[in-house]
Amino acid sequence: MPPHGLPRETIEITLKVYLRQMRVRLDETVSIAKAAEACADSGNIQKGVEIALDVEQLLYEVNTFLNAASLIHRLGKSQ
Repeated sequence: MPPHGLPRETIEITLKVYLRQMRVRLDETVSIAKAAEACADSGNIQKGVEIALDVEQLLYEVNTFLNAASLIHRLGKSQ
Protein backbone atom coordinates (compact mmCIF):
# COMPACT_ATOMS: atom_id res chain seq x y z
CA MET A 1 0.00 0.00 0.00
CA PRO A 2 1.33 3.48 -0.85
CA PRO A 3 2.47 5.76 1.99
CA HIS A 4 -0.69 7.91 1.73
CA GLY A 5 -2.86 4.83 2.35
CA LEU A 6 -4.77 4.68 -0.94
CA PRO A 7 -4.44 1.45 -2.92
CA ARG A 8 -3.90 1.92 -6.67
CA GLU A 9 -7.27 0.25 -7.43
CA THR A 10 -9.09 2.69 -5.14
CA ILE A 11 -7.37 5.63 -6.82
CA GLU A 12 -8.37 4.41 -10.29
CA ILE A 13 -11.99 3.73 -9.34
CA THR A 14 -12.28 7.11 -7.63
CA LEU A 15 -10.82 8.96 -10.60
CA LYS A 16 -13.19 7.20 -13.00
CA VAL A 17 -16.18 8.15 -10.86
CA TYR A 18 -15.05 11.78 -10.59
CA LEU A 19 -14.45 12.05 -14.33
CA ARG A 20 -17.84 10.50 -15.10
CA GLN A 21 -19.57 12.89 -12.71
CA MET A 22 -17.81 15.81 -14.35
CA ARG A 23 -19.05 14.67 -17.77
CA VAL A 24 -22.62 14.22 -16.54
CA ARG A 25 -22.69 17.73 -15.11
CA LEU A 26 -21.06 19.23 -18.20
CA ASP A 27 -23.63 17.51 -20.42
CA GLU A 28 -26.37 19.05 -18.31
CA THR A 29 -24.62 22.41 -18.51
CA VAL A 30 -24.57 22.21 -22.31
CA SER A 31 -28.31 21.47 -22.37
CA ILE A 32 -29.01 24.46 -20.16
CA ALA A 33 -26.79 26.71 -22.27
CA LYS A 34 -28.60 25.61 -25.43
CA ALA A 35 -31.96 26.39 -23.83
CA ALA A 36 -30.70 29.80 -22.73
CA GLU A 37 -29.41 30.51 -26.22
CA ALA A 38 -32.73 29.45 -27.77
CA CYS A 39 -34.58 31.86 -25.51
CA ALA A 40 -32.22 34.68 -26.40
CA ASP A 41 -32.46 33.88 -30.11
CA SER A 42 -36.26 34.00 -29.90
CA GLY A 43 -36.06 37.46 -28.36
CA ASN A 44 -36.47 36.60 -24.68
CA ILE A 45 -33.01 37.57 -23.50
CA GLN A 46 -34.13 38.04 -19.89
CA LYS A 47 -35.39 34.44 -19.72
CA GLY A 48 -32.20 33.26 -21.44
CA VAL A 49 -30.08 34.85 -18.73
CA GLU A 50 -32.34 33.44 -16.03
CA ILE A 51 -31.93 29.94 -17.48
CA ALA A 52 -28.18 30.39 -17.96
CA LEU A 53 -27.75 31.10 -14.26
CA ASP A 54 -28.80 27.50 -13.60
CA VAL A 55 -25.32 26.38 -14.68
CA GLU A 56 -23.62 28.04 -11.71
CA GLN A 57 -24.04 25.14 -9.26
CA LEU A 58 -23.16 22.57 -11.91
CA LEU A 59 -19.94 24.37 -12.79
CA TYR A 60 -19.06 24.65 -9.11
CA GLU A 61 -19.51 20.88 -8.78
CA VAL A 62 -17.42 20.20 -11.90
CA ASN A 63 -14.65 22.36 -10.50
CA THR A 64 -14.84 20.52 -7.17
CA PHE A 65 -14.60 17.13 -8.88
CA LEU A 66 -11.69 18.40 -10.98
CA ASN A 67 -9.82 19.63 -7.91
CA ALA A 68 -10.43 16.33 -6.10
CA ALA A 69 -9.32 14.30 -9.13
CA SER A 70 -6.18 16.39 -9.44
CA LEU A 71 -5.31 15.87 -5.78
CA ILE A 72 -5.91 12.11 -5.90
CA HIS A 73 -3.95 11.85 -9.14
CA ARG A 74 -0.98 13.62 -7.53
CA LEU A 75 -1.19 11.33 -4.51
CA GLY A 76 -1.21 8.32 -6.81
CA LYS A 77 1.92 9.55 -8.58
CA SER A 78 3.79 9.80 -5.28
CA GLN A 79 3.75 6.01 -4.90
